[in-house]
Amino acid sequence: MNVTLEDVSVRFTDTTALDAVSLSWSEGGIHGLLGRNGAGKSTLLSLIAAARRPTSGSVRVDGQDPWERGMLTERICLVREGGDLIDEEPIGDTLEMLETLRPTFDRAYADDLLDSFGLSADTKVNHLSRGQRSTVGAIVGLASRAPLTLLDEVHLGMDAPTRQHFYDELIADYVENPRTYVISSHLIAELEPIVETVTILSRGALLLQSGADDVRARGLTLTGPTATVDDLVGGLPVIGTQDLGPTRRVTLFGELDQHALEHARSVGVEVGRVPLQDLFIHLTEEDHR
Repeated sequence: MNVTLEDVSVRFTDTTALDAVSLSWSEGGIHGLLGRNGAGKSTLLSLIAAARRPTSGSVRVDGQDPWERGMLTERICLVREGGDLIDEEPIGDTLEMLETLRPTFDRAYADDLLDSFGLSADTKVNHLSRGQRSTVGAIVGLASRAPLTLLDEVHLGMDAPTRQHFYDELIADYVENPRTYVISSHLIAELEPIVETVTILSRGALLLQSGADDVRARGLTLTGPTATVDDLVGGLPVIGTQDLGPTRRVTLFGELDQHALEHARSVGVEVGRVPLQDLFIHLTEEDHR
């Protein structure tokens, strides 16, 4: 399923959660949605899942407004942190309900995942730790097999081995059962290897949307003597600077042609690539918003 937002805003009494956001996600693929706390990620996902209406603008899933279209929204699965589980009942009751409500839900796969993660369908949700609750939410998202699956920070609370197990399961199932994933996360370094596109929100506005490889290719560092580096970066898009004695390291985000790169190396300046997480930090810093 594909998603398109055109000039979408969400305003509350004293704040603007989203401000004239236009973006799109193509059918299929694993798309990363990044942003600092309060950037508008959860609000955006709730619009796509028809849990909220925009103040203005249009939201389309496969060309249709999802609001009050049950035949469409049953094919969209939004899992938020905590999983929206039935607190007083066993995990199995939530799975049984979802099996009834969602035509694509694979209960056998959900039970296999519970066993794989060391959980029991008989355990009551309110007896789970935070990490276990997050794990059940992730299981719900995977087993939904929804053509559009939206995961909003579902892996917060999981320990590192459990998160890695989740990523492995997501990739394995995606290969066998392709669908459109949009994953919101703060754990950018962990998400980087699996996402095909990157969308960054900052203060409710769209800061960037591009292919993950393209974003990485546009991020560079130049490290060398301060005066030499300063001569090289005049007019270039500098998003970060770090000094250590006589050495300066600048982070660039933009195009730098091969001639410029060769010249930088010829005058003793080291040219390096920037991890996606570092680019995210620089791009969303207060001074660059």
